[in-house]
Amino acid sequence: MAYRPTEKTLARKAELRNRLLNASLELVSTGGFGALTIAAAAKQAAMATGAVYKHFESKAHLCVEVFRIATEKEISVVREATLGPGTPSTRLLHAIEAFALRALRNPRLAFALIAEPVDALVDAQRLRYRHSYADLFEMLVLQGIESGEFSPQTATVSAAALVGVIAESLVGPLSWPAEDKPQLDALELIGAIQAFCLRAVSAASSNQPLRAAAG
Repeated sequence: MAYRPTEKTLARKAELRNRLLNASLELVSTGGFGALTIAAAAKQAAMATGAVYKHFESKAHLCVEVFRIATEKEISVVREATLGPGTPSTRLLHAIEAFALRALRNPRLAFALIAEPVDALVDAQRLRYRHSYADLFEMLVLQGIESGEFSPQTATVSAAALVGVIAESLVGPLSWPAEDKPQLDALELIGAIQAFCLRAVSAASSNQPLRAAAG
């Protein structure tokens, strides 16, 4: 008769997998994906190195899952802002602010998710989630066009451009060594990104505030 794992066995396996993922996410949060090795993850999770391979067939597959978990959290925050109350302009400002504030609060993790050189499998996930962000911004652009706040434009192109602008604008501040960082106020940086993005999509007569109030 084929072996069937018990509920207790499955629960234990799930607990160990979650412990391994939490340990791996902590490593990436402090040292980027370069700090995430099978040996380091096993040590952080207090398990044998060989035990990691019971849950993930390779380091690349472990990195993909860590990337997915971390990015899903960020997308959920942006999604909440884009689906919240207010005009398309206001929700665009809130979405940018929410994304940027979270990135600046954990710059090492944010840089790892946005721009750190990674394995091809992880890079494929990064591209997939960029599309997810773009879908949210495309929805806002279409709503803004319909309401007259935004000028007529190709929403898919504008949405992809917004994602690129936001990410690229943060790469420098997230990656500068502490001793070389220019004195740039976080709210000033966010306001500049918001202003640029709003100018890029707005109708000529639009007169929206440059910042949404921090929630």
